[in-house]
Amino acid sequence: MQRSTYAFLSAALLTTALSGAPALAQQASQAQAQAQQQMAPPPAIKPTDQQLQRFASASQKISGVVDEYRPKVDAAKTDEAKQQVVQEADAKMVQLVRADGLTVEEFNGIGQAVQQDPQLKQRVMNLSKGGPATK
Repeated sequence: MQRSTYAFLSAALLTTALSGAPALAQQASQAQAQAQQQMAPPPAIKPTDQQLQRFASASQKISGVVDEYRPKVDAAKTDEAKQQVVQEADAKMVQLVRADGLTVEEFNGIGQAVQQDPQLKQRVMNLSKGGPATK
């Protein structure tokens, strides 16, 4: 179960963050589909301002991991090598989420809520830019 949670986190983040990288996004979409078959998607939650701040912080750090690992995935010659690179990036992203004080489940739940609520998405974008979390 823990492994599929990580796969879901990785797939969700890579799909979101790598919209400009079709090969990796496709691989992430496949991983996300597999993860969703193994477990239900995280429930969307109504996050507090503090949780949104942590989510925004973790998301920014994760974007850096995605930028770091995108060329490594592209350079991998085999599917096994690509999977190994994705797993390494996944572990790093999980560490970053936890370092910002969120569980993987909380991060995924907030991500789900942000995708469903345009106002919440705007609040996260404001936080990412260092602005206030206006309601």
